[in-house]
Amino acid sequence: MAKARKVALAFPVSEPHLARMVRGIVDYADERGGWTFSFCPETSTASLAGLKGWPGHGVIAVVNTKAEARAMREIGLPVVNFSGSLRNAGLPRVMVDQEAIGRLAAEHLLDCGFRRFAYHGLQRVWSSELRRRAFVEHVSRRGGECSVLEVPSSIGRHRSWHDWQEPLQQWLGTLKPPVGLMAFQDRRAPMVLDACGRLGLRVPDDVAVIGTDNDEIACEICHPPLSSISRGDWKLGHEVASLLDRLMAGKRPPSGDILVPPDGVVRRRSTDVVAIEDPHVAVAVRFIQEHLDEPFGIERLAPLVPLSRRWLTHRFKQCLGLTPHEYICRARVGRAKQLLAGPKKLPLKEISNACGFGEPRRFRVVFQRLTGTTPAEYRRSRSTGS
Repeated sequence: MAKARKVALAFPVSEPHLARMVRGIVDYADERGGWTFSFCPETSTASLAGLKGWPGHGVIAVVNTKAEARAMREIGLPVVNFSGSLRNAGLPRVMVDQEAIGRLAAEHLLDCGFRRFAYHGLQRVWSSELRRRAFVEHVSRRGGECSVLEVPSSIGRHRSWHDWQEPLQQWLGTLKPPVGLMAFQDRRAPMVLDACGRLGLRVPDDVAVIGTDNDEIACEICHPPLSSISRGDWKLGHEVASLLDRLMAGKRPPSGDILVPPDGVVRRRSTDVVAIEDPHVAVAVRFIQEHLDEPFGIERLAPLVPLSRRWLTHRFKQCLGLTPHEYICRARVGRAKQLLAGPKKLPLKEISNACGFGEPRRFRVVFQRLTGTTPAEYRRSRSTGS
């Protein structure tokens, strides 16, 4: 029987979203016959330099600084990094697709009806730059405008919790409501919510806020509860373990990063809003969102408002840059993507019905037209790293 691999988990394993990742690592290890794991017993964050001389076979680490990257390159063991803090740490890396996260957040806020947007991130943190770039580009393509505030990272520094509250509050005060705001992480979002409260800005009516990581504790203790992007942590852990297994077997590392697609948006109260200034379009959009499981078209919208079909289409284009038909199709496909990426492998026919397509052939045609891939291909892409 092969000797069990000894693997160090050099990251805070008890954080909720990282605990989900650990489950993916452990599940992979169980499939391969079992590994033994070590992690720092005294603190939530371990010094990576402290692994020098550790008698194991491989390391899974969060590498946030150049000093940590040097330490990992010098320990003489296979290492897989899953942090996106550095553009290039010189180590094999598996990470969530950061640009896909930015696009998901943008699409969610666009679907809420926002035309003005904001991004709050970190300076000189590669993953924040990637999310910001994708977020800004996506809203710009749909005719939106975006304001950006990036502050210095606290990684490796001892800074007051409140160091950036004043510039954050000043920046928020320059935004014209209603605005849809993406925070780089769930743990940045409470600062945004607190600053909004100080300024008398209502969340989500004036400022809708979405974070990233879907840290359920952090999201639920926010007021209001925070919408967030689920990173696909189990899949991330599974792919990290798979790469480390190949490296420990003596195989060459990949030439670039392995990217794992995020799961999708977990919607909570902080973005539960229809932010459309035209009251007639707002009524129609709310109806669409609440009846996506029903097959209908613009003929169901016209009786809701005192406008002709032609004028309703004109108002939609003015407010959202889309016709009612285009908006309905995008909303249905967005719902389908969430179901396809979810943990339950629902039959495609059931997903088609749940999204109001009526019959699977139309579901496939519309989904492929808007995403460039079929529903089945999309589901497979969510279950494996690309």
